[in-house]
Amino acid sequence: MRNNVKSASAKAVQFAEITKNLIRKGNIPRAKKCLGVAEQLLANGNAETKKLIANIYVFSVSTFMELHKCSIADLFPQSLRREYIAQVNASGI
Repeated sequence: MRNNVKSASAKAVQFAEITKNLIRKGNIPRAKKCLGVAEQLLANGNAETKKLIANIYVFSVSTFMELHKCSIADLFPQSLRREYIAQVNASGI
């Protein structure tokens, strides 16, 4: 019998994919709910959760949004937007 337990990083990737699919389909209200959940995880999660949300979720969703010319400022809650800005500034872009 195969063990179907996913790692925390795999769950963060899956959560990002769900959010991107909602944006792709135009279901912005549900995408905003996902972004709100990510915001709560970033604010209230343990150190590992915060790191996964910042490094996997924010990076993946923001890259997708930039490639598809979506406005990050309109969708990202405050803490996620701050994390996105910190990543952009750190990359030197």
